[in-house]
Amino acid sequence: MAAKDEPVVIKKYANRRLYNTGTSTYVTLEDLAEMVKKGEEFTVQDAKTGDDITHPVLTQIIFELENKDGQNMLPIPFLRQLIAFYGDQMQMIVPSFLEQSMIAFSKEQERFRDQMKSALGKTPMDMMKMPTPMKALEEQTRRNMEMFQNAMRMFTPFPGAGSASPNSAPEPAKPEPSEKGDDLQELKEQIAAMQRKLDKLS
Repeated sequence: MAAKDEPVVIKKYANRRLYNTGTSTYVTLEDLAEMVKKGEEFTVQDAKTGDDITHPVLTQIIFELENKDGQNMLPIPFLRQLIAFYGDQMQMIVPSFLEQSMIAFSKEQERFRDQMKSALGKTPMDMMKMPTPMKALEEQTRRNMEMFQNAMRMFTPFPGAGSASPNSAPEPAKPEPSEKGDDLQELKEQIAAMQRKLDKLS
């Protein structure tokens, strides 16, 4: 059994069954999805080898959810762009950017929920004076998309590994190998700049 504050260990067996060592019960992917929604931390291990397979299992959960009618959240243009980044030099930047974007979005979601809770005690006239929920959500989505597009433009000067997008900006002359250290430092500075922008949005 996992100690307090430690992630629960989920063991996956060869027959694809998942076993929650915290509750000593077998669980499904839907159960794991509910655990994620409740903020319960867990890791998934291969029962035979002990390898950490949390990433592929979480990806499988997303795949299952995306295939449910009316539940798909990932638009086709986003999926195409994401696939294009695999094997590209941008690949090392995308995970950090997506993680920080989701953190900022989650903070905005909490703020939005707090506003809705406080609005429940208001009169209908007070409610009419408030910005509509959908308008606020659309504005947040627009800001997130702008931030993502600006970040992508920021990194387009770096040469790709043969998988550049047709809409990407023309590439400048490739830097000499001796400049790799400088490039890495510049990337770190740009990530830090993106983080400061995300903090301002939250």
